Amino acid sequence: MEPPVFEEFDPESDCDCPGCAARRRAARNSPTGPFGCLPPAHRALVVATATAAALGAAPAAHVAAAPRSPDPFGVPAGDEPETPQGVKAPLHGPAGPSVRPGGAAGPVVTPVTTRSDIIGRAREWVSAQVPYNMSGYWWDGYRQDCSGFVSMAWNLPHNEWTGSLHQFGTRISKEELRPGDILLFHNPSDPEKGSHVVLFGGWTDYTHSYYVVYEQTRPATRRQATPYAYWSHSDRYVPYRYKGLRPAAQSTGEKSGAGGGSEAGNRGAIAERDGDKPRGQPVALPALPGRSGAASGSGAGAAEPDATPAPSAPRVPAYPGRGVFRPGAQNVYVTQLGRQLVKKGFGGRYATGPGPRWGETDRRAVESFQRAQGWRGGAADGYPGPETWRRLFS
Repeated sequence: MEPPVFEEFDPESDCDCPGCAARRRAARNSPTGPFGCLPPAHRALVVATATAAALGAAPAAHVAAAPRSPDPFGVPAGDEPETPQGVKAPLHGPAGPSVRPGGAAGPVVTPVTTRSDIIGRAREWVSAQVPYNMSGYWWDGYRQDCSGFVSMAWNLPHNEWTGSLHQFGTRISKEELRPGDILLFHNPSDPEKGSHVVLFGGWTDYTHSYYVVYEQTRPATRRQATPYAYWSHSDRYVPYRYKGLRPAAQSTGEKSGAGGGSEAGNRGAIAERDGDKPRGQPVALPALPGRSGAASGSGAGAAEPDATPAPSAPRVPAYPGRGVFRPGAQNVYVTQLGRQLVKKGFGGRYATGPGPRWGETDRRAVESFQRAQGWRGGAADGYPGPETWRRLFS
């Protein structure tokens, strides 16, 4: 009888939250499984050998490996989710008649912005894991689909769609792409099938065959390495550069890695760690806690500097996720939150000052702040969500 062969492998995760990143790093650095048991591959070999012996057959000579995708980052081509395209609409939803595809076009307004601010706004959605919704609107007023995401990143006054975004940009070549530019595919015959737009985040290496993409897609906003120009319909994606970019002169906080890729700083960037970069990518993605981070690198795809310093504004650190505020959690974010509560006048419950361990005192202080915003019921539960965090640090 042919001895059975067993497989056991754990799928990778694209989640950028601190908890998932820490688990991925621990799994890579640990030679054994939890509580000293063997890693999955060894466990599979033991199971296969024991089963073969029980069946009276020779032990399995080898265990079949999990199928690997041909691309260097382990993301199988063809798995990209469907992204139906919405229509042009005002901020915060269609309060009045929506501007349908083919309807009268409004004025093209291009507010001035910088590359670092574009990437910064995109990373805020990645950090918040904004769910994809073609008819829903995030708290900032932008529609939660691909074109609403780009409208938000470019800071446009309305929610545009793939049929109108080109008006706000200038067509460029592949080699001219820099972080903050877009790759646009509009399918005029059926806009809700195939049309898609993504934000370019920098090349991952000198071959310019993969780049870091920021996109709004199912199930939620993501950032990952993607083959140029996209997984499907690659020949139909057109690069565009936003017309309202501030002229280059000063560093935008984007930094290139050893392989020539680049990442952007932002006004509230999440801390990048070793486990957050796409698998197989030789590019270093450092921690970028402020609006404008390290100086620009010299690799291909690095951002162009700004002409003048960005206007001063309060820096809102990126929301670290609900997991860091669970009972008993201990981390720097709890201390950061507590100090801000004291600064805002909600630290009266602290006997000795805020510390790194989350407790009932922290929860009640947050609850007081939430109630001061006029929230009641479940909206004032004492656990900081993205909007509580934004208001507290604004």
